Amino acid sequence: MKRIFAGYADAMDSFSVFVGQACSVLFFACIAISAAEVVLRYGFNAPTLWSTELAMTLCASAWVLSVGYVTQRHRHISITMLELIVGERVWRKFRLIQMLIATGALFVLTMALYHPAAKVMGRTEYSGTAMNSPQPTYLKILLFVGCIFYILQLLANIIRWFQHTEGDVTGGH
Repeated sequence: MKRIFAGYADAMDSFSVFVGQACSVLFFACIAISAAEVVLRYGFNAPTLWSTELAMTLCASAWVLSVGYVTQRHRHISITMLELIVGERVWRKFRLIQMLIATGALFVLTMALYHPAAKVMGRTEYSGTAMNSPQPTYLKILLFVGCIFYILQLLANIIRWFQHTEGDVTGGH
């Protein structure tokens, strides 16, 4: 059973790293689109209707989809001063409590997002901007998928916590 859980954690970690690194392309695309819009708007006085909405969608997609990568790498914002005060053993227990609370909160959020995501699957919602893209539909579904992805990575991290195979958990310091 331990090997099955370890296999799941390994597979989830690999998937999270792959998706997180792939999302970096979305940020570069956002930069390119924004730069092109500046040149078109101020250089040629020919602004586009789509660049701002597309850039926002790309950044939102990268942000939501990279949550597994950030979680796998233990790079969420944390109170590192507390880690230094309480010591390694207590901090380890705090990490488990944090992961369990986060999993519960995300489960509630996922349940709250289910109905809006299912609703837009049957009836597309549009942004109402000049471009009038289906961005709200896409983002509602993406947030739901991102929450599931986050929960799955948290479960992998919890497995690693119990198996003492977490790796570097020192955060940003």
